[in-house]
Amino acid sequence: MASRASESPPGRSVTAGIIIVGDEILKGHTQDTNTYFLCRMLRSLGVQVCRVSVVPDEVATIAAEVNSFSSQFTHVLTAGGIGPTHDDVTFEAVAQAFGDELKPHPELEATIKALGGEGREKMSLVPSSARLHYGTDPHTGRPFKFPLVSVQNVYLFPGIPELLRRALEGLKGLFQNTAVQFHLRELYVAANEASIAPVLAEAQARFGRRLGLGSYPDWSSNYYQVKVTLDSEEEESLEEGLAYLTAHLPQGSLVPYVPKAVEQASEAVYRLTESGSPLGQKVADALQIIETALARYSLTQLCVGFNGGKDCTALLHLFHAAVQRKCPDAQEPLQILYIRSISPFPELEQFLQDTIKRYNLQVLEAQGDMKQALGELHARHPQLEAVLMGTRRTDPYSCSLRPFSPTDPGWPSFMRINPLLDWTYRDIWDFLRPLFVPYCILYDRGYTSLGSRENTVRNPALKYLSPGGHPAYRPAYQLENEDEERNSRT
Repeated sequence: MASRASESPPGRSVTAGIIIVGDEILKGHTQDTNTYFLCRMLRSLGVQVCRVSVVPDEVATIAAEVNSFSSQFTHVLTAGGIGPTHDDVTFEAVAQAFGDELKPHPELEATIKALGGEGREKMSLVPSSARLHYGTDPHTGRPFKFPLVSVQNVYLFPGIPELLRRALEGLKGLFQNTAVQFHLRELYVAANEASIAPVLAEAQARFGRRLGLGSYPDWSSNYYQVKVTLDSEEEESLEEGLAYLTAHLPQGSLVPYVPKAVEQASEAVYRLTESGSPLGQKVADALQIIETALARYSLTQLCVGFNGGKDCTALLHLFHAAVQRKCPDAQEPLQILYIRSISPFPELEQFLQDTIKRYNLQVLEAQGDMKQALGELHARHPQLEAVLMGTRRTDPYSCSLRPFSPTDPGWPSFMRINPLLDWTYRDIWDFLRPLFVPYCILYDRGYTSLGSRENTVRNPALKYLSPGGHPAYRPAYQLENEDEERNSRT
């Protein structure tokens, strides 16, 4: 039987259970991203996900879980185990769960044949009571060529994340619960979780089941320590809870954090140029240099020198914002040159990996000093012509540089582009912090200039005694005398 996407039966409470199928998940061979997407999408459709299970590619285990879930939840969504190979056993398992025979479906046979699917005949063998659902592909606007299979209240999704997402987006009408809309707010708190626990407990007792409260510490954030979530089906209860927490959390602890600072970089950075402030003018000048570079060179001819430090972090964010604004249709990833030190800080290495993901970067890695690294870069990537550098005039040997400075004679031939020459130490922090740009966590631990573990220490100018009498260090952005910036280097 075939069907088009249609709405779920009306009712206040619609629940779902998710079954992720795959040995590769349990063995750690593949990272599961499907659960996150399914939970978020179903929540947006008014469906409460009550349980998630990960099971191996075993017919009996899958069948038992499907049988259990189908009796407990309005909808059951499986992901994985659909395909032509020996370990694709979800269809067989679901047939066993409902006492069905596994039979070739004429419509699926015809579809597979039309798609030239030699070797995929197994995918036409489905439980005898299966239904086929043809939704609309959100990418093309046309009906799916291959349908989603369901048996009773169990929907069998592919495990490939891109296919699963397209299928659920195209068939979301199957699960839409118009009777319920979940409302969510997030608060970001610059206080440790233990100190706010009593306030959260009082709020939960006050609002009861009308409001769901979640508390999630984040040890890697530069801007807050705890994310608090408020979740409710009633917007009024949510607003009351928000007002209560705002009034009772420690004064000054709420942070107006922007979680999508990278995605929204262009809007925020270019808005700063219109502020009329001295920093706004420096940002405008830096962007003009970057835009000139984008006019002279293609993205494949440019890279950003990046070692995880504060200056190059500010530069990368500026470059990313300019590309968002001036090259909105660009498909090429931004490129960074990373020169690996002999003994890097683990925190710096982690920040590098996080930054690669945030900005979708391609890393061009080299070793040695700057001259050796540029030589290696030139040999391995001959298309490159220019490197954007986070150099400031206060850096060693930099006082005579210009915004566009060719490398010196005897060096590999590159154009060095220096948008931040006239920025100060304070300018860097006044740019990063208000825009909530992520930076290396070491700067929050008393380091003001980062090199390797062999030549970098906490800055003595930031040292103080904690209330318990123990030595501690203020964050780098609280350094008062900019001349002491490089006291972190030995």
